[in-house]
Amino acid sequence: MTAVRVSLVDVYALRGAGDSLECLVLRRAAGGRCPGSWEAVHGHIETGERPERAALRELREETGLAAERLFNLSRVESFYLHGTGEVALIPVFAAFVSSDAQPVTGAEHDRAEWLPLAAARARVAWPRERRALDDIDDLLREGDAGLVGDVLRVC
Repeated sequence: MTAVRVSLVDVYALRGAGDSLECLVLRRAAGGRCPGSWEAVHGHIETGERPERAALRELREETGLAAERLFNLSRVESFYLHGTGEVALIPVFAAFVSSDAQPVTGAEHDRAEWLPLAAARARVAWPRERRALDDIDDLLREGDAGLVGDVLRVC
């Protein structure tokens, strides 16, 4: 039987606002999955962990960055993990970090770049990432979520 489980998170690290809004993209290192591909922060939710806590933890683990503000992007993606036969549900978050934030990559990634949203959209490998970047452009371009901020802001 196929299980459906909230088991992963996607996190988009952002800095700036308006025309200076940038998204962090990470290049997968050799020796891991999808080497050479560019992506946002992704990670597994640990047992007993809420998705928003997993998002903050994964951001810190993969980039060394801390979120100043975290938003629920009002999007849940899905992905079939054929190795386990599980359908993973993936809550999507956007984390604003300080305007001078510089990431530190670990073993999973060998390069990181801050890019304007359009350039990040062109660089990432997964269609779900392009959809999320479109939502970020619609909802968070000015650095907050405007009239829907009371619903989308996590912390």
